[in-house]
Amino acid sequence: MIVRLQAGVEHLADLSPLIAASGANSLAYRDPVFPDRAIWLHAARPAAWTPATPVVIVHHGVRRNGRDYRDYWLPHASVLNILAIAIEYPDESFPDYLWYNFGNLHTQDGTPNPREAWTFGVGPRLFAALLRQGVTTVPRYGLFGHSAGGQYVHRMLSFGYREHVAVAVSANAGTYAMPDLDTAWPWGLGQTPVTRQDLPAWLAFPLTIMAGTDDTKTSGRYFPKGPNSMRQGPTRYARAHAYYRTAQAAASSLGTPLAWEVVDVPGIGHDGARMSDAAAPFIAERLHRAASE
Repeated sequence: MIVRLQAGVEHLADLSPLIAASGANSLAYRDPVFPDRAIWLHAARPAAWTPATPVVIVHHGVRRNGRDYRDYWLPHASVLNILAIAIEYPDESFPDYLWYNFGNLHTQDGTPNPREAWTFGVGPRLFAALLRQGVTTVPRYGLFGHSAGGQYVHRMLSFGYREHVAVAVSANAGTYAMPDLDTAWPWGLGQTPVTRQDLPAWLAFPLTIMAGTDDTKTSGRYFPKGPNSMRQGPTRYARAHAYYRTAQAAASSLGTPLAWEVVDVPGIGHDGARMSDAAAPFIAERLHRAASE
């Protein structure tokens, strides 16, 4: 069931438990558009938290282990003075890759869902609620996603959910929605509402693609091996660089600047904890810089 919010309807869930104590906090949550689908929020609160503390929203991988991802960020929260909130999408509530990796754009039979039914709106609505309730006063937040979460993050941003995002990292994604309208969704942006006129703003957004140089194993059960996926490259590492090259070609074709970057993380494979360690200082530095601007 999808429920549309009426204008002016306030999301009533109390988010204060996320910052109730220094360290790890968790909260059962219901997104106002998906009130019948359980979500968990897992927060890592720094000891010196104030409402002005920068916020990063973290997206887990295919195992839907949001608590683990919160714990990956826990050592960094106080050291870097950031509030990390991992959104956990349980399989029971948001089943399979269509609901998570691909944002619920389509039903199983390929029927398009309306934009308000896309799961890409959950994080932006959560941040808006954090602002309304005074949990944060910062105007923009950071995004981090690893593996399936890396798929979620870059696809979400492809559709314009960028208004309040200061920095975003997509790490070790298995496949990419290339910024190419001639390649059909979900491997490109063809057959979606994205138009040629939309691409310059997307390419001008400061997306960071993080790629573990050892993320080259292809034997895992979750490695995408279909023909459309394999066209993007033989490994996750190769696909990250193919995504960046496609963006370079798109920017050149459109005559528009490209603000994306690809960052190799030496010696790391498909490891959510170690990629979080690599991303945390990178994201924190940019969030603190944005707060001072």
